Amino acid sequence: MLSESFSRFSSMKVDLPNKTIDVVVYNDRQGGHHKNFLGRVKISGVSVPFSESEAVVHRYPLDKRGLFSHIKGDIALKLYAVHGQFSQPETQHVNNVEAKEPPLEEIFTNKLDEEYKGSDNKKKKKKEKEARTFYSVGTGGGGSGPAPPPPVSAGFGFGLEKEKPAAVETRTDFARGGPPTVMQMQFPGQKPEFGLVETRPPLAARMGYRGGYKTASTYDLVEQMHYLYVSVVKAKDLPVMDISGSLDPYVEVKLGNYKGVTKHFEKNQNPVWDKVFAFPKERLQSNLIEVAVKDKDFGKDDFVGRVFFDLAEVPLRVPPDSPLAPQWYKLEDKKGEKVKGEIMLAVWMGTQADEAFPEAWHSDAHSISQQTLSNTRSKVYFSPKLYYLRVHVIEAQDLIPSERGRDMETCVRVQLGHQIRTTKHIRVPHLNPGWNDELMFVASEPFEDYVIISVEQRVAPGKDEVLGRLIISVREVPHRVVESSKLPDARWFNLHKPAMAAEEEEKKKEVKFSSKIHLRLCLDSGYHVLDESTHFSSDLQPSSKHLRKQSIGILELGILSAQNLLPMKSRDSRTTDAYCVAKYGNKWVRTRTLLDTLTPRWNEQYTWEVYDPCTVITIAVFDNCHINGSKEDTKDQRIGKVRIRLSTLETDRIYTHYYPLLVLQPSGLKKHGELQLALRFTCTAWVNMVAQYGKPLLPKMHYVQPISVRHIDWLRHQAMQIVAARLSRAEPPLRREIVEYMLDVDYHMWSLRRSKANFNRIMSLLSGISVVCKWFNDICTWRNPLTTCLVHVLFLILVCYPELILPTIFLYLFVIGLWNYRFRPRHPSHMDARLSQAEFVHPDELDEEFDSFPTSRPTELVRHRYDRMRSVARRVQTVVGDLATQGERALAILNWRDPRATAIFIIISLIFAVFLYVTPFQVVAVLLGLYLLRHPRFRSKMPSVPVNFFKRLPAKTDMLL
Repeated sequence: MLSESFSRFSSMKVDLPNKTIDVVVYNDRQGGHHKNFLGRVKISGVSVPFSESEAVVHRYPLDKRGLFSHIKGDIALKLYAVHGQFSQPETQHVNNVEAKEPPLEEIFTNKLDEEYKGSDNKKKKKKEKEARTFYSVGTGGGGSGPAPPPPVSAGFGFGLEKEKPAAVETRTDFARGGPPTVMQMQFPGQKPEFGLVETRPPLAARMGYRGGYKTASTYDLVEQMHYLYVSVVKAKDLPVMDISGSLDPYVEVKLGNYKGVTKHFEKNQNPVWDKVFAFPKERLQSNLIEVAVKDKDFGKDDFVGRVFFDLAEVPLRVPPDSPLAPQWYKLEDKKGEKVKGEIMLAVWMGTQADEAFPEAWHSDAHSISQQTLSNTRSKVYFSPKLYYLRVHVIEAQDLIPSERGRDMETCVRVQLGHQIRTTKHIRVPHLNPGWNDELMFVASEPFEDYVIISVEQRVAPGKDEVLGRLIISVREVPHRVVESSKLPDARWFNLHKPAMAAEEEEKKKEVKFSSKIHLRLCLDSGYHVLDESTHFSSDLQPSSKHLRKQSIGILELGILSAQNLLPMKSRDSRTTDAYCVAKYGNKWVRTRTLLDTLTPRWNEQYTWEVYDPCTVITIAVFDNCHINGSKEDTKDQRIGKVRIRLSTLETDRIYTHYYPLLVLQPSGLKKHGELQLALRFTCTAWVNMVAQYGKPLLPKMHYVQPISVRHIDWLRHQAMQIVAARLSRAEPPLRREIVEYMLDVDYHMWSLRRSKANFNRIMSLLSGISVVCKWFNDICTWRNPLTTCLVHVLFLILVCYPELILPTIFLYLFVIGLWNYRFRPRHPSHMDARLSQAEFVHPDELDEEFDSFPTSRPTELVRHRYDRMRSVARRVQTVVGDLATQGERALAILNWRDPRATAIFIIISLIFAVFLYVTPFQVVAVLLGLYLLRHPRFRSKMPSVPVNFFKRLPAKTDMLL
């Protein structure tokens, strides 16, 4: 048994949470090279507590060096950090949670270990297998012990003041529900609670699926949940109970403490209710089902009769079986004797796949009124079909101004619903102005709107006067399907005086004289109307159904459950009333609302047809704020959102994971829980799917007649408004705040956080070039002699046989791709908090991101933010300017901007041309290659002549003001 205490590294100021600790075990005896190594452990700095009182001894399994290694065993370590020995400037803002030490959790990162050095510092570097990082995930709080401090220079690394992260709220409900120990996968540098958690729920698809085509009615991607269904259809010949000779009947279904009630009918002895009640099997509290008919009264309701059912005798029905036929039952009194009247009922045991499930009254919604019960049901919605309406305003003739002698500065205003566009103002000395402007709008089926076109004259600054108006129904506008079809002919329309009503103008059969306007209108059906960003679009089909391709597969989504949700209604003595919304293509689905629970279990399955694999499905969780007593203008609260790209899914594979529900709020990034989903993408047309990768992303019209970017943004906003307005009128409504959150209506707004994220993405791409240059420099400087010798051999072979260059390149790409197959992602992509720069975002940056447009903040704060934005733009400007400078220097070689440099270059080019003409190519290539790969003792520390020549070439930097 070995016990050793290592002193802290007092001379190193380390950013511990962003580092990893390597513990390597060696054998001390003098032996062979491979016998010294006994194992190693990689430990993330995030899991290291910041005090000795929190430190606990953990046992870590030792990693093997290779596949055939016989290393076994583990090592017990007690790690803790001592304050003051490394920089942790922001740790005092994090609320640490004192909790019982949890079991150890293993987190895999698909990344090779870095090369390590041996004990004698002379061993050769070798790559190891996949690294494992161990975290200690708390069960009493939402994080893995103390949260790591933010990096000192995250993103751009500059600002006007020292940034401090927002306080991280503690989680006290982390352990409510869900499996105890799970395998969690995360990206390098990301917090454990923000990663994916792979689960193994008991799904029918995994237990009995043997391949083949699966239909939507199987419900094999969700856990089977049994319900007791009671269908109350109608009654007849009910006895009269009141003295007045009337009966107001209703039915009460009672099972233990659960009770469901139908609505009552006034003065009706033969009522028809047609109501279904559902009771979950796991909550059944009695073996008898009582169905009682009662008479509604002002005081105590009168008892009419009842029927009992034994739970053991209830039949089991599983779809696709036909629905159970209802039967007539005689009513009994409280003594068990038959009375007058019959009731038609059907009682069966079914699952959530039953067709009666969506419309059934569920026992967990017993406190919901009949008026708001529809807001808790699961529904399927379809977005309206959208078209682009093109209005080409050419000219007008014979305009009649209100005052003679006034300058004719006119424009045309076109309105379609709430969309208003205006042509440019032109000033002409006559009454026949011409604009030749094209305006585009978004129209939706059914075409019930009207296009209102009015010609206006500028009479004062900011004031226009209508000279004539035209109203055209969208139904009358001709369609243009493909780009090859001819545009509809332009027509002359009569402009009516604005004082006349439209009805009177339609009644007029003859118009002796009127002003005219020349227009061309058409509905472009060949475009795809974008209502979401192309970066995560779920539908790329054109508006015309004749241009749409056949489906290539089926996407099946099982919305299983959620856990660790935060209580969203703690002030109202409730927890959370959660429901899910999923959107793919024009189909929206909404699960039923599960009331007053932090661990809802929906287990609902939905299916979509897939036309393009490079699309994204969006799933979001909301808190229903429209229960009893809620105001109509109350908005449902966001709990979190998940996006999954279909092209990252393997076909016929079932993905079951817990996805973190992250919401960026003005107070900072918050995790509201985890959502468990089951996904399966089934391909039904492999040839068509492979062919999709060679086709344009959008329909052909977008490339033949492209729409400008600024117009696309405006049209996308209008399309979102139309979709939100249409879905909010459904029953139950899919409210505007839900549609806006799903479609990311504010994605195009300025955000310093997004700017940092995009800047880091650009720099990470440019860093790949520097990595290649560094590798080539290491070869040239003989850092690794063995690798350099191998490169020499490969270089000489390619020079002697130049026909092998291209095959070698493609073979090398094939080998790299085949090698990387081992490290392919095994889980769907999800929203990354670290990549989004949302994990340690500054509160002032969040306040700026959530600010209104135009701003509503004080002038001093706006000035401060403007200065900060200028500093951001300065860095971006510098990077873009450096890239432009290098390109301009390359172009300046031959454009005689520097006549001496160009003369030198063309003379050298002539000399090299003659030299290459008389010298074999292989000799030249060998000489050039050996010069580049020469040994360091033959190298100079000064830059080479070609580099000096290139840096001296002129760029346009000195021409800038």
